[in-house]
Amino acid sequence: MPKFAANLTMLFNEVPFMERFAAAKAAGFEAVEYLFPYAFDKNELAQALKAHGLKQVLHNLPAGDWDAGERGIACHPDRVDEFRAGVDRAIDYATALGCPQLNCLAGKLPEGVAREQAQATFVANLKFAADKLKAAGLKLLIEPINSYDIPGFFLNTTAQAAAILDAVGSDNLYIQYDLYHAQRMEGELAATVQKYLARIAHIQLADNPGRNEPGTGEINYAFLFRHLDAIGYTGWIGCEYKPKTSTVEGLGWIKNLNK
Repeated sequence: MPKFAANLTMLFNEVPFMERFAAAKAAGFEAVEYLFPYAFDKNELAQALKAHGLKQVLHNLPAGDWDAGERGIACHPDRVDEFRAGVDRAIDYATALGCPQLNCLAGKLPEGVAREQAQATFVANLKFAADKLKAAGLKLLIEPINSYDIPGFFLNTTAQAAAILDAVGSDNLYIQYDLYHAQRMEGELAATVQKYLARIAHIQLADNPGRNEPGTGEINYAFLFRHLDAIGYTGWIGCEYKPKTSTVEGLGWIKNLNK
């Protein structure tokens, strides 16, 4: 049986963010993830986790100006100092929250920058971050994202992510495998996750089309969950989807797994 973490950025949007911890616990979740903790006091977040008996399993490194449309800066040659400062900030938060792994969003290819230069910047930044996180006892992840939802995003496929892991050469860098993004870009979900299983530290889900909960689209999640169990995936699966109605009304897919 897979272990599911509630993505608080996407789920329980009916309530203010700090109240989503209680909502997640009430809905039966034992763990949470979300995009960014940095708008909140780390001690308040840690207290919310403790108060509701929740584990935090993932958050992202700082990713530039999100509200302005930035989706990461790790491949931006002119923002290396900002990236490195963000690594330190992320480690500070993750340590306070007991969060064991951090995701690094590559960002969009900057205008006027050759892919080769962006690749070299991304690799160098990942080497720096992987070493810093290893010293802190944390894992570093990178996530391929589909080019339909985020045109211009630098990292799009599992094979590309694996090649970047090879170029970085760290034993502390892994793939975050998002089933929704992977379905949109490449399909072959079962075969791909099995091929790269040793390099995948975290999985996220949403159905396609629509990015809603499992059972609303084309992905055979009942099969995939059995497959993940069969091949020995033991990590968390983050529920990073947009509820079609309300979060609680849309949780029937989890209850049905036990039938």
